Amino acid sequence: MKAAWMPVRVVAAAVLCVGAALAHAGDADVNSAGSLRAKYAELRNQLSNNQFQKPLHLDSSESPDGVTGDIYALIDHPFATAAAALNSPGDWCEILILHINTKYCRASTGGRGSVLDVRIGKKYDQPLDQAYRVEFVYRVAAQTTNYLQVRLNADQGPFSTRNYRIVLEAVPVDSGRTFIHLSYSYAFGLTGRLAMQVYLGTIGRSKVGFTVAGTQADGQPLPIGGTRGVVERNTMRYYLAIEAFLGALSAPPQARLEKRLRDWFAAAERYPRQLHEMEQGEYLDMKRKEYLRQQAGLLQPPS
Repeated sequence: MKAAWMPVRVVAAAVLCVGAALAHAGDADVNSAGSLRAKYAELRNQLSNNQFQKPLHLDSSESPDGVTGDIYALIDHPFATAAAALNSPGDWCEILILHINTKYCRASTGGRGSVLDVRIGKKYDQPLDQAYRVEFVYRVAAQTTNYLQVRLNADQGPFSTRNYRIVLEAVPVDSGRTFIHLSYSYAFGLTGRLAMQVYLGTIGRSKVGFTVAGTQADGQPLPIGGTRGVVERNTMRYYLAIEAFLGALSAPPQARLEKRLRDWFAAAERYPRQLHEMEQGEYLDMKRKEYLRQQAGLLQPPS
């Protein structure tokens, strides 16, 4: 019985890790400066009063063949600064590597334009040949003086997963701040759905997201679980990575990596029920090694 379950458990880990590291937004016709400004106006009350105690709003949804997560947030950076920092494929690798499951990211340019070679794995030191490779085609879909849209698309992932989409859009708003929308989704076939069901029935059974799905017996809020919980946890992790990346721009270049790592971990620990996975020392040690490997373009961790 144990041997029979092993392949499914491996698939479950792959779907979870790859799904954890990827993002999406809807079609281009609904992504514009005007519609994003309208969304900002719609969400102003929620941005001021919410469980996150910061100007942030999170949504998630599930369909028969995929999941989607969206974060809308107000950040304390001028649009020009944020747009300049978020429109480079190399800078996106600096963002992606902060996530616990991202083992490597390398930007290159070729016949398909800019491509990010991303490796997704487990939450500990791991050789890259044991991680899962996903290639994202990167493009700046729109860039004006008052709107930015960046897209990363990967058509295929492991174990029947597909249509990975990362989209970030941003507009300037009042008081020199920027309103951003980070959205992600991926689709899966029968194998991927089975793997996710196994994960949610075993090691992922007690993990939850942020949306309040009801009330517990003691009167406390009941956070959502299941696939939407997975989506929400990782949407938040990627928003915190963007926030940490932008926040470190004010530090001297040689100090930025350490500031990003420490700020990301501290921000994640504000939500321990959803996001705690390891202690700070473990995270810092793992990420320092992975960053050195990423900068060197190596396929094995440094000794």
